[in-house]
Formats: sequence, structure tokens, C-alpha cells
Amino acid sequence: MVVPLALYKRITVFSTLFAVVAVLAGFLMLDAATGRASRQLSEVNAGLAVAGLLSIGAGAAVYAFSTRFRTPGMGNPKDGES
Repeated sequence: MVVPLALYKRITVFSTLFAVVAVLAGFLMLDAATGRASRQLSEVNAGLAVAGLLSIGAGAAVYAFSTRFRTPGMGNPKDGES
């Protein structure tokens, strides 16, 4: 999707920020749910572990979709433009 440069910069900054925070929060939730991987399987907080995995997935998805944006003049490698 081609967007103006100012919008591209905002998308890039905020989506990257959100992605990093979401992934870090997800790993912190997984760490808390598993007690630093020291708890027995029956003691693991499944809800918190699932929330952590969803947070990591959401961060990855936001980052992946934010890379779909480009500005005029960036070109598209599929079209042979540079």
C-alpha cells in the first residue's frame, strides 16, 4: 500500500514500538506463568501463558503487516522498480 511519507514514518515508529512492547510483555507473561520454567505442568498458570503467547503473536503480526506500507518512489521489487 502506497502512503505519504509522513504517514509512513508514523506507521513505522508506532507499529515497531507496539510490536516490541507486545513481544516483551508476552515473554514476561510466559516467564511469570511458568515460574522461570521451574514449575510443574500442573502448577503453570495456563491463562497467563496463553495470554503471553497471544501477545507475542500480536506483536509479530503488527510488525509483519506494518512492513507492507511504502511511499511513492520506494518501488516494488515485483515490478522491477528500484
